Amino acid sequence: MRTFVGMILGCLLTIGIVYLHDVRASSTVASSTTGIETRQIVNWDVAQANWNKMTENAQHAWSKLKESVRQATT
Repeated sequence: MRTFVGMILGCLLTIGIVYLHDVRASSTVASSTTGIETRQIVNWDVAQANWNKMTENAQHAWSKLKESVRQATT
């Protein structure tokens, strides 16, 4: 159980750090003062589209599972 919690915490920490990096990279203040161009690590528009697709598929699978359980019990 501790291993599973550690993996989840590691994933969340990685996503959080990458998000903070990308926010700083896209900031006009950060890019204009250093003179060094930094690029974003993640294309957040694509990540959002993939997340939406995954949640839609999960909702569809859950509905399908509930319906099959309902049919099996009646």
